[in-house]
Amino acid sequence: MSVEISDILDIVSKQNHWRSKETINLIASENVQSDSVKNIEINDFMGRYAEGHPNTSYQDNRYYEGTQFIDQIESMATQELIMLANCKQADVRPISGNAANTAVALALLRGNDKVIANSIEVGGHISHSPIGVVGRRIQVRGKVLRLGEKKSIDINYWPTTEDGYHLDKSKCVDLVEQISPNMVILGKSLFLFPEPVREIAEVCRSKKIPILYDGAHVLGLILGGKFQNPFLEGAHFINASTHKTFPGPQRGVILGNMNSEQEMKWWNSIDRGVMPGSSSSHHLHTLPGLLVAIREMKLHGEKYASQTIANAKAFGQALTDEGVNVEAREFGFTESHQLALNVTNFGVARNIARSLAEKNNIITNYNMLPGDKDPKNPSGLRIGVQEMTRYGMKEGEMGELATLMKAALIGKSVKDEVIKLRSKYTKVHYA
Repeated sequence: MSVEISDILDIVSKQNHWRSKETINLIASENVQSDSVKNIEINDFMGRYAEGHPNTSYQDNRYYEGTQFIDQIESMATQELIMLANCKQADVRPISGNAANTAVALALLRGNDKVIANSIEVGGHISHSPIGVVGRRIQVRGKVLRLGEKKSIDINYWPTTEDGYHLDKSKCVDLVEQISPNMVILGKSLFLFPEPVREIAEVCRSKKIPILYDGAHVLGLILGGKFQNPFLEGAHFINASTHKTFPGPQRGVILGNMNSEQEMKWWNSIDRGVMPGSSSSHHLHTLPGLLVAIREMKLHGEKYASQTIANAKAFGQALTDEGVNVEAREFGFTESHQLALNVTNFGVARNIARSLAEKNNIITNYNMLPGDKDPKNPSGLRIGVQEMTRYGMKEGEMGELATLMKAALIGKSVKDEVIKLRSKYTKVHYA
């Protein structure tokens, strides 16, 4: 007798149809995979193990047998990513961007170390925060994760300019000089503008301080050549997710540009931070999909990144024209795929995000903006245009979408109009 799964299949079918045919997805941390990526993920690797590194003709590196084919895939993905990123090292084994951050923290940080990162209030990722892996890694018995107390762990936050979306370059350099941290972390989760990597790297490299750039959100824009290049500006590592502006499967990568003996010691420590530190086997069935996505980005990445940023800017202007308060207007709204909206004049951000999704098929997330203190009751929405760009929308469609979104924000029902607009854009491009 076969297992009854019709109810499960029905739920999955509804999700597939709703997300790919009827919704406008503006979640900044998601993307759609091409059919080539999706289809190749259904494979025998799903139930297999391959701890360690690929075997070679002269060295046995695995702890399991039967890995000859995943060895080929992993080696190809590593080398082709190094070529695409124009860097010296790559580790494709992390299963997420957060796992990549965990690996680096395990490798390079110890109890009582000092770290400088972006605070959550100005867009920093939770993994860099006191309650994330960075904070917990440097905690020792007797130290508390709450900052500002006598026995707090030593996480320091980058000073920002008055707008809150840019780091204050001179004050950041002064902070590094003052405290000589054991690591600095750049990059954000709410990530509108490039970071001052070059200025910070100059002083960090003189002090032999490792520089981690969290490019989880902007990896596709970096590799498409349309955002800053952290390696050219002096970063040692780029950690990233592979399913945001880089439209692959849900995985993570660590990229390195190590040259000196000291830097290679860091990279070797990170190797152990990946395995056994943060994973053993690494979701092998999605690795072929990552390799496909690397090749898609090699061919289409520049055009995709360019159109994504153009759409974000156009959407910001169109929303502003509709009377929506888009942050950072004086700076052109954004240089990435993201926009930050202050929606307090329309109601409570958390309720607005839910209403947009449930009543109008416009999917966003509520998010803290600079100056907010309560992550459960922030003033903003974070939106990203990378998925709808991949479905073929361009600047004109951003104007249509802005009109629909404003109508939804003031309480009108636009679900039918959203479905009608979306029905014209169901084919994945740049694939």
